[in-house]
Amino acid sequence: MKKLTIVLALSIILIVGVSAGAAAQDIKIGLAVSTLNNPFFVDLKDGAEAMAEEMGIEILTVDAQDDAASQLSSVEDLLIRQIDVLIVNPVDGNAVVSAITAANDAGVPVITVDRGAEGGNVASHIASDNVAGGEMAGDFIAEQLGETRKVVELEGIPGTSAARDRGEGFNKAMDKYPDLEVIARQPAAFDRAEGMTVMENILQGNPEIDAVFAHNDNMALGAMEAIEAAGRNMAATVAQKPALMGEMSVEIAVKVVNGEEVDEYTPVPLELITE
Repeated sequence: MKKLTIVLALSIILIVGVSAGAAAQDIKIGLAVSTLNNPFFVDLKDGAEAMAEEMGIEILTVDAQDDAASQLSSVEDLLIRQIDVLIVNPVDGNAVVSAITAANDAGVPVITVDRGAEGGNVASHIASDNVAGGEMAGDFIAEQLGETRKVVELEGIPGTSAARDRGEGFNKAMDKYPDLEVIARQPAAFDRAEGMTVMENILQGNPEIDAVFAHNDNMALGAMEAIEAAGRNMAATVAQKPALMGEMSVEIAVKVVNGEEVDEYTPVPLELITE
């Protein structure tokens, strides 16, 4: 049986104590998450809340359910509740600027996590190097295929830094391997059901596909459902460690509230997992 390679979401499928300053108990953090319908962001939330509990900090979490207008409204609600610092995981990098500006105007420092913002005053951004992750996935596919093959890219939500950067890294890798042809690039909104539908449509017109790169695991799992009858398996995933992102965002938030210097960008380690 012909083997197919899928690379997921930053996943690859081969288809085959608090520092000096404000007391911890006096700090109130607002955490605005893009969606809790995605296990990745549930892990991020859980990591942030666990760290806040460990540090004795109050944290208020809101879920935008992938709606930019809802995220703005929920951030405004957090500001009314007098949070000391806002951690935001944007639904959309451009649309979130209004929410960040509202926090800036209220004198509340802002930290972005996983996805970046296209404007506003952000004290620190905490994320994996998505460009590096995308390139890592592309290199892995090339190593596994090693000859002229057809590849598909399932893209995330347009306007998010994660989709843009993962795609940039992946296609940077593809440029190094002229024998690999990307025959389709289609968005599937970081969503499992859309990943399945898009993959079904692609397979109808292109039955001979050797690898798929998806910008997140949800889409990759949906793609796997679409090709399940072919008996293929996930070959690898580029793990981004969302729980660690959440933990780090809380730690950095406390430093910001206490007036400590923080880096504009804090990278979270990536790991290629093949077993």
